[in-house]
Amino acid sequence: MLAFAGLQSQQASASEFICKPSTLTRDAIDLASAWNRGGAPLRILAIGSSSTEGIGSSGKDKTYPARLGTLLREGLSGRSIEMVNAGIGGETAPQTLSRLKSALVEGRYDLVIWQVGTNDAVTGGDLGTFRNLVADGIAAAKQVRTRLVILDPQFYPGIKETARYRAYVDAIAETARAQAVPVLSRYQAMLGWYQQDEAGFMAALAGDRFHMSDAGYACLAQDIARSLLGDKPAVTLAASVR
Repeated sequence: MLAFAGLQSQQASASEFICKPSTLTRDAIDLASAWNRGGAPLRILAIGSSSTEGIGSSGKDKTYPARLGTLLREGLSGRSIEMVNAGIGGETAPQTLSRLKSALVEGRYDLVIWQVGTNDAVTGGDLGTFRNLVADGIAAAKQVRTRLVILDPQFYPGIKETARYRAYVDAIAETARAQAVPVLSRYQAMLGWYQQDEAGFMAALAGDRFHMSDAGYACLAQDIARSLLGDKPAVTLAASVR
């Protein structure tokens, strides 16, 4: 079993977020073969907008990709992992899709985590066009035989037009499922955090109550690691992150 250093179980308070174990996807993820293939360094691309760049965190080492890289190295017994953070805050799906296509052509990656949809859901637009953009990105990854998983939008209490926002979350799930691509459902995980402890949940968000805080990114990274490790030893924790 993996334990995450520096995290200690405590009672929650309004300024503290308790990170509880969660698996972000129930889809079949065929990633174990990538983890077990030879001894070459694994290259992982995390691409998306502000959640990938790490807006709201206190430093580059506190972003979800940086923390995820550390956790995967622990879970894979020190396997060399190159984690590339290609997040640019404020991007919508068309902008990130263009960069994703270029990255897939220019470099070899064992896994790509594509965070998409939050800014599109916030600003609105044509949902059919958005679906096509997601499908286009999936096709681009399949064309070069790169494993792809999608990280869907975050939940936050200030969501306006909840039905429209949720429609983007559902569109990602439906489009990906049709192409047998796993979705890491950050929306469902964070909604669960909020429903369990509204006061504590606010510590998972940055001061703007939209982006994630160090605590939120840490928990997200742990949940992604748990989902990606597949048949490796289960990741367990009962921890608080201030």
